[in-house]
Amino acid sequence: MKTSDFDYLLLNELIAQTPLSDRSSSRLLIVNRHSESLKHDSFRHIENYLKPGDVLVLNDTKVMPARLVGIKKETKAVIEILLLSELGNHQWEGIVKPAKRVHIGTEIVFSEGDLVAKCVGIGEEGIRYFEMIFNGIFLEILDRLGEMPLPPYIHEHLDDQNRYQTVYAKETGSAAAPTAGLHFTNELLEQLRNKNIHICTLTLHVGLGTFRPVAVNDINNHKMHSEYYHLDAATASLLNQAKEEQRRIIAVGTTSTRTLETIMQKYNSFQADSGWTDIFIYPGYQFKAIDGLITNFHLPKSTLIMLVSAFSSKSIILHAYEEAIKEKYRFFSFGDSMFIANHE
Repeated sequence: MKTSDFDYLLLNELIAQTPLSDRSSSRLLIVNRHSESLKHDSFRHIENYLKPGDVLVLNDTKVMPARLVGIKKETKAVIEILLLSELGNHQWEGIVKPAKRVHIGTEIVFSEGDLVAKCVGIGEEGIRYFEMIFNGIFLEILDRLGEMPLPPYIHEHLDDQNRYQTVYAKETGSAAAPTAGLHFTNELLEQLRNKNIHICTLTLHVGLGTFRPVAVNDINNHKMHSEYYHLDAATASLLNQAKEEQRRIIAVGTTSTRTLETIMQKYNSFQADSGWTDIFIYPGYQFKAIDGLITNFHLPKSTLIMLVSAFSSKSIILHAYEEAIKEKYRFFSFGDSMFIANHE
């Protein structure tokens, strides 16, 4: 299977640059896995496609203001770091621009020394490993000095930084938002609870893979990134009960999907678990955990479009994308959504 099999043509004007004023007013494309039919609606009507007893699984990760711009101590060159994940002992993995200026021992100074990043290791494709030197609480310093790491295809300034967070974001650690969840409001979630739709959370900190394209022709040769996840015992119990009672488990986003499938592949049931996953889901994969998927429209040739193609089929997804382009849906992080399931 080739990376080019998952390509499609998208006009730049369809890449959403700013969020809508009302989160739930985004459009919703209903994709029926069984009949292969498509239906257009608004996200605020998502409850019409959910049944009492369904379990909706949200990723409660919170985006860090992970973009830091500082000065190289020796030369005063401007260096940008995008922090990706914490490694422990004040060490972090990050993408650096320009990477060729940062070597082992290089120190990058932020805000006249309030924070210093010392390079202690070099990885592939612009990755560097840093020891962070500071006084106080690191996340408080990051809140003060960092900027929200918007994807490179977004060129407009984001006035309200919280619009790149879900309303239920809680666990700080992501380098990017789990964007399928951006459509939910607190009012909409309450509406769903009142319909007896069970809502639970897990955590997957979105990391390097969001920024790394598939660079190989044969997707079997793609090396997937690792991301940290956590599922607690209460959520595992709720999910196992839903499976036993043949109620649907609906993942909100590819990040929730990857976490649930990782755990189900490991244990053949849901269990409280934490760790790192590098699961790569593409057509041919047999899903064990989920029955439905709420997701955004993803970049061409990305691992994310491969995942949604695995959940339905490549032909269904490419047809759905064709329809969305024809109907001028908004694409990517601040764009519209789709709900893939066996809809009645």
